[in-house]
Amino acid sequence: MPAVVTTGTRPAGAPVAEPPRRGARRLPWRTLLAAAGGLALFLSFPGWDLTGLAVLGPAALALAVRGQRVRGGLWLGLVLGLVFMVPLLSWTGVYVGPFPWLALAVTEALYFALLGGAAALTSRLPLWPVWGAALWVADEALRGRWPLGGFPWGRLGFSQADTPFTALAAYGGVPLVGFAVALTGTLLAAGVLAVRRRARRTAVLALAGALLVPAVGLLAALPLAGPSLTEGGPTRTVAVIQGNVPRAGLDFNAQRRAVLDNHAAETERLAARVAAGEVAAPDLVIWPENSSDIDPYTNRDAAAVITRAARAVDAPILVGAVVQGPGRFISNTGIVWDPVTGPGDTYVKRHPVPLAEYVPARSFFRFFSPLIDRIHDFAHGSEVGNLDVGGARVGDVICFEVAYDGLVADVVQGGAGMIVVQTNNATFGYTDETEQQLAMGRLRAVEFGRTVVVAATSGISAVIAPDGSLAQRSELFTAATFVEEIAQRDQRTVAERLDSWPEWVLTAVGVGAVLAVAGPAPARRRRAR
Repeated sequence: MPAVVTTGTRPAGAPVAEPPRRGARRLPWRTLLAAAGGLALFLSFPGWDLTGLAVLGPAALALAVRGQRVRGGLWLGLVLGLVFMVPLLSWTGVYVGPFPWLALAVTEALYFALLGGAAALTSRLPLWPVWGAALWVADEALRGRWPLGGFPWGRLGFSQADTPFTALAAYGGVPLVGFAVALTGTLLAAGVLAVRRRARRTAVLALAGALLVPAVGLLAALPLAGPSLTEGGPTRTVAVIQGNVPRAGLDFNAQRRAVLDNHAAETERLAARVAAGEVAAPDLVIWPENSSDIDPYTNRDAAAVITRAARAVDAPILVGAVVQGPGRFISNTGIVWDPVTGPGDTYVKRHPVPLAEYVPARSFFRFFSPLIDRIHDFAHGSEVGNLDVGGARVGDVICFEVAYDGLVADVVQGGAGMIVVQTNNATFGYTDETEQQLAMGRLRAVEFGRTVVVAATSGISAVIAPDGSLAQRSELFTAATFVEEIAQRDQRTVAERLDSWPEWVLTAVGVGAVLAVAGPAPARRRRAR
């Protein structure tokens, strides 16, 4: 008979169950922590506007990956990315179904997986909160550039349009704002870990650092431009027209003539108000992207409608038009339309959106959705959008281009005294997309110390002061007109002078930390030292 242990519960010699490993036991809690970080990031963005929660995203990821292997960090970063990006980008599927939305969200989440793996790798280094924050910048730099020019939606800085971190945009652009948010979060994580270890001095230093970063942001705002639209240079009176569209959705332009007529009619109503002395006569008028989806170069009726509106208001109009050519392509174009001489200088959108305005490898993507063939390929413009419109030095970017640091910097460095964003958000309905895009314009105003004018077919149109505050804004799917006197500023911020250097330096810091712990052990020790 087999011997029995004194508890009477197990025969002698029976295998003993191995207790769960410490890492395995805690992994679900780390996963939940990463998911909570993703949720905090989502809630910090426009739509919810709980901006203070943004620091909890980097904090949660730092705590979750602390001491983990790269494989665990990859998983935890992916969890945070999915919980963040799937709801943030839900507007991409509102009219085309879930597949494009989820495909984009998962693709974006993969970058967060890389971030999680790199953060886990560097989490044992001295000063790891600094390296972890720099890795956020490096990850966003990659995500905003590759592949196909990248997709920088959801950068940490874009959640901070009106917070203590905002002013840092004037010193290092959106990357510096993102670094400050991430550093605050990683320092909070370091403070929490120090409290658990009862390392009082370390906890005090880490938490003091987490308070110091936003305090520096508040001090950084003191010498910057304020909310005045008229200070800083000679002024021009600018009118912004939001003519509205017949309906929301992909078929907003099914009645293309109605969209054009709406903007012309709104401009003629403005002319009547000017004649009645209710508002000042504008020096220039801004129409949005897609305000004329009928090519006014080839369609005489469309050209006549625009000319009549320009003559009524007696000012040139910056028209957003879809133009045939070159070749098989069409062009998303801003046209300066003079009331006397007609069409003049133009800007063609330099960064059409992949899979929305052109389709690379069309036969491959057709396998996933037949809607691909509804997309007519747009040409890529080659010239920067600096235009002289009614004596104003306009820097024109179109729609999503406002998210790309280099495209906006180019027009300011080209001499723009004000920035114009021509956009059409009708295809996204009543979603948070337009609020998210508006927040980007607010950061750009601070970054370059310029007034930013946003003209949207169906909203949200806005006039943003150089400090990022909203001087005017419209509502969705209404007609609206703003008239404001706007200074043509030429002051240069530190961010403009440094250009992309802050991003590259911070990226190098993050990548350098990864290299310090990668490779053979002796080399790792030398690099760490």
